[in-house]
Amino acid sequence: MKLFLISDNLSTLTGMRLAGIEGVIVHEKEEIRQALDKAVQDESIAIILITEKLGKQFSKLIDDIRVDHQRPLLVEIPDRYGTGRRPDFITAYVNEAIGVKL
Repeated sequence: MKLFLISDNLSTLTGMRLAGIEGVIVHEKEEIRQALDKAVQDESIAIILITEKLGKQFSKLIDDIRVDHQRPLLVEIPDRYGTGRRPDFITAYVNEAIGVKL
């Protein structure tokens, strides 16, 4: 099973290629739609990595893929500019998920 990257910048794609992960660079909604459709149809792709910036910019499109398909797994990753999440993101996520304050 393979990983596939959908990125909005060359630096992230280059870094992932060094790790053996292929991908594409997209900027427009139709480009990301085509990249997602192609990746979903490829049975050898188990995980799609997508930069957080694209995840926020096209959240509706990505949520639709998550709801409509059991596989592949879609994972948002930070790019070279860092993450857009709060520093306590993991703790807040666990608190929200299980209702226990850590």
